[in-house]
Amino acid sequence: MPADGERIMEIFAAAKKIMRNSGNMHQWGDGYPSLETVKTDVEQEGAYVVVDAEQIVGYFAFLPSPEPTYSQIYEGQWQNAETPYHVVHRIASIPEAHGVFQSIMDFCFSHDNNIRIDTHRDNHVMQHVISKCGFTYCGIIYLASGDERLAYQRISKKTVMQRVKKWLQSLSFRTGVIVLLCCIPFYIISFAQMLLPISAVAKGVLWTVLFGLAKTCQYGGLTILGVEGY
Repeated sequence: MPADGERIMEIFAAAKKIMRNSGNMHQWGDGYPSLETVKTDVEQEGAYVVVDAEQIVGYFAFLPSPEPTYSQIYEGQWQNAETPYHVVHRIASIPEAHGVFQSIMDFCFSHDNNIRIDTHRDNHVMQHVISKCGFTYCGIIYLASGDERLAYQRISKKTVMQRVKKWLQSLSFRTGVIVLLCCIPFYIISFAQMLLPISAVAKGVLWTVLFGLAKTCQYGGLTILGVEGY
């Protein structure tokens, strides 16, 4: 954490500079966010960095509900006040990095379809990217310090694939190993059947079905085991 912490503080400083240059003179003052804030995010297992070309270019906190400051909202209402959600805080990046906000949202919505976020009234840059990403303005919330923030929420519909992935990830490690190993015989049979005395069309159909089953077992097993990026 010490090395990453220093880099994260540099990113916060760069983000503050962007704010000040765009006319946002009051957000993130008095040493906020501090290294202690980041450590708290880490303790809550909600601290994340954005990496590009092996370099940390951004930071954000992704935390589960409830968010205490969201318990009361004024001049509006949440889209769904009762459903559990995640909140995104402390988004920051260096000016040379592009597409960071969208990358963060892609990550967050891959873990939860109900996301809330807030920003300062003077942070017109953040308001723009939040709205562009499909969030709906819900009203005004107040921080523990009493400072006002504009609050947004987006509830995206889970796709069939996301539901299947979530179900697979709920299965046991043993099940994942078994499903993954099942791909081996299907791979072997998909090519071995080429030696059968049947028509080329039949061989093609069998290969498509068997190879597809092999891939399904492979990807399904990797998903259950929690392997990303395949």
